Amino acid sequence: MTHTSRWLGLTSLLLALGSFTAQADTLAEAQARYKEEMAECARLTSAEELKTCRLEARNALAEAKRNKLDEAPASAVQRNQSQRCDAHAGDERAACEARMRGEGRTEGSVREGGMLREIVRPVPSK
Repeated sequence: MTHTSRWLGLTSLLLALGSFTAQADTLAEAQARYKEEMAECARLTSAEELKTCRLEARNALAEAKRNKLDEAPASAVQRNQSQRCDAHAGDERAACEARMRGEGRTEGSVREGGMLREIVRPVPSK
């Protein structure tokens, strides 16, 4: 028996929306990206993830309008990776931290709208 740990939800959304690396040169570009992000949000099934995704898309558009959106420094990225795992405890937290370090299998990309990180570990039967 194996236990599959998956972390897609907010991890991929935050990576996708947080990695909006280039400032929009024009308002039209920012609005086009916003529409793309909202379309990606519409594909989510969890109400909580949908709400968060839409909020992040709106916030990214607002920041682009203020010309303040740029790449996060490496230390901020590491801090965000650590904070993603704060919601977990015990083995789940250890698995989350391992996924954030790049262990296991990763599919997708930020450009595709998200990354699926997976670690498969055997769990002894009880």
